[in-house]
Amino acid sequence: MAFPTPSDTTSHRGRTFRPQPLTRAELDALLDAAARHSASGVRLRALVAVMSGAGLRLAETLALMPADVNPTDGTIRVNLGKGSKTRTVGITGRSLELLEAWLTHRKTLALNGRHLVFATYSRNGSFGTPMSPQQVRAALTRLAVKAGIDKRVHPHGLRHSLAYEMARRGIPLQVIQAQLGHASLDGTSHYIGRLMPKDVVDVMRDLDW
Repeated sequence: MAFPTPSDTTSHRGRTFRPQPLTRAELDALLDAAARHSASGVRLRALVAVMSGAGLRLAETLALMPADVNPTDGTIRVNLGKGSKTRTVGITGRSLELLEAWLTHRKTLALNGRHLVFATYSRNGSFGTPMSPQQVRAALTRLAVKAGIDKRVHPHGLRHSLAYEMARRGIPLQVIQAQLGHASLDGTSHYIGRLMPKDVVDVMRDLDW
């Protein structure tokens, strides 16, 4: 299957794609494809980590401030969630390490606590401004091609990947709901149902909560 190039992404607006969550091996390949020492690579690895390791939406990710990250507790405070709701979520240990690596690296670029976590760092006049969603989507598309992943890799797909893994491990629906910031369990059930067979969802519903 030919993977879309960045210039193709605008043609996807209004279209519905079947969810294609990444496997752990594919996620590893995606992270390994990003440069480990350049600012752009360290930042991109952190972006992937936040969306796949905490399940944040792209808008939530780009709105993060350094103060929203609590490395000690392993949590992230989401202040601009869907419906303007605030929630605190967990992040996997490995993803937190990648996020902390960027938070440390960005200090060498003169970004400080008043700048968004994923601010731009170019000195061409846009220093410290928010990254655009289009910029992130294009970067993920290029990274997927470099990693040799045939699936469509996009921000919400990284969120799908976390939901899929949580469901696969039998984590109760209400925990997945809280992590993803869904308004209701029915919404989470529908969301997971698109990723997992219905019988898996039914088993999770019957877990001893």
